[in-house]
Amino acid sequence: MTWKVLLADDSIARGWAPLSATRPVGEILFGTMLLRERIERAFGIPVTGYLPAPGLEGFSTPEAPPIIELDGASGEEGMVILSSRYVPPIPQGTATPLGPLSAGVLDGPTPLYGSSGHFGWALPAGASLSLEHLPGNGWIDVGPHADAPGASIHLPGTLLTTPWELLERNADQLVRDLSAPGVDGDGQLRRAFRAPAGVEQTGDYPITAEKGVVVDPGAVLDSRRGPIHLASEVQIRPFTHLMGPAFVGRESILLGGAFESFSCGPACNLRGELSKSVLLGYSNKAHDGYLGHSLVGRWVNLGAMTTNSDLKNNYGSIRIMSPEGEIDTGLLKLGVLLGDHVKTGIGTMLSAGTIIGVGSNLFGSLPPPKIVPSFSWGTGEDLAPYQLEAFLKTADRVMKRRGIEMSSEEREFLRGIWKDAHIAHPAERGP
Repeated sequence: MTWKVLLADDSIARGWAPLSATRPVGEILFGTMLLRERIERAFGIPVTGYLPAPGLEGFSTPEAPPIIELDGASGEEGMVILSSRYVPPIPQGTATPLGPLSAGVLDGPTPLYGSSGHFGWALPAGASLSLEHLPGNGWIDVGPHADAPGASIHLPGTLLTTPWELLERNADQLVRDLSAPGVDGDGQLRRAFRAPAGVEQTGDYPITAEKGVVVDPGAVLDSRRGPIHLASEVQIRPFTHLMGPAFVGRESILLGGAFESFSCGPACNLRGELSKSVLLGYSNKAHDGYLGHSLVGRWVNLGAMTTNSDLKNNYGSIRIMSPEGEIDTGLLKLGVLLGDHVKTGIGTMLSAGTIIGVGSNLFGSLPPPKIVPSFSWGTGEDLAPYQLEAFLKTADRVMKRRGIEMSSEEREFLRGIWKDAHIAHPAERGP
């Protein structure tokens, strides 16, 4: 039987604010790959699309599969519906999670389980599909056999539960991804990097690089704690100390400073001190300042000396604010969660556990509150809603600087997110 794979955000995934406000969770970087790419690698086939989720109906980008309506759909292929939070193991040889599915005959919709919970559903060819959220667990119901005892298939892997769990596990995932034989972004086997004269290379873990990588004299590549991979066209400037495990996405530039245990997506310009963080791409931290134990969306710009705390003075666990109230993460160290298009001014200070919503523009000498609503504008003590058109004009300028045009679909999607933020027009601010 041939299969197609679809991903779905359950209610837990939709709670991954602020990153989940502008994308399905499958489009978040973990280790060296997006969660969606990890599933594609494990199953050996591309993901066909995402099932619609509240707030993402208008999501559209050339880099990601589309949102697909499946009301009453059926087809000649079998269908696998997986949680976008699912992390399968990287396959060895020809092994694939589809093996257990192909080995048996499905009588109807069959739940897929693993060691950490319910991963999704498998449907035989021609099966009808209806979607609704189940009370209590927020997962999806695909038919009358959903609760049939014994009618389930076990898959390897785990489910991520929170964005800070993703941060906590990222270093180990990098080691697993980069220590095993694998391919780079061009589908070629990862090649060992050979340091040119003036570049110090130390450590026993592998250091690999793709085409067009430039590492200047005076840089240090340190793989004593984990492997390092430099994607295509990466530049490492002098006086950069890069300690693994680390994945530096294509066309990113490390401008000098101390970097350790992080993943960044494409086209990031980074400087200063950066530790144990994940940046999805197209973001700037081009000046001194500290970013640690933090998750950063796309199109973020951190002003010079912007610094976050990731440790409480009493060494207690970090708490964050959510719509349901305060949550104790249980972590000694946790920095900030920054949504897409966030901007900070010079010298901005961010407290541990701060969540800053999409499109916020912050400046001033006082730290902002622990939770900043999307499209906020102003200082820590005086936040107001950000004018929609002023925000869109800035976002358009920022994207054009990277040679990318904001599509009409993306513009309308951001308009919809702005409207959903319930911003009152009379109070709008912005430059």
